[in-house]
Amino acid sequence: MDERLSDLTDLARRISDLYAERFDVERDATWYLGKMSEELGEVTSAYLKLAGQGRGAGSRADLENEVADLLGFVLLFADWQGIDPGKALQRKWGSYLEAEKV
Repeated sequence: MDERLSDLTDLARRISDLYAERFDVERDATWYLGKMSEELGEVTSAYLKLAGQGRGAGSRADLENEVADLLGFVLLFADWQGIDPGKALQRKWGSYLEAEKV
């Protein structure tokens, strides 16, 4: 795994471990998938507020924080499933660049 992604995954894992211990959370498929869905909804809400299309005022910091939360949970899910997200992204998205060379 790319060193930067590995460091971010380690950070997310440490925080997730603290959270699970503090709130007695069982991190199973329901938890991982639910948290990613929840955070995607919060990214959407923060963006819409910032764009003037949601209820209340939004800020760039709010959007950045929600994107950080979503990324953290994507990294946790990938780690839980034994997926190297950097390699997966390179394989999937990089294949489109390879197709352009043909």
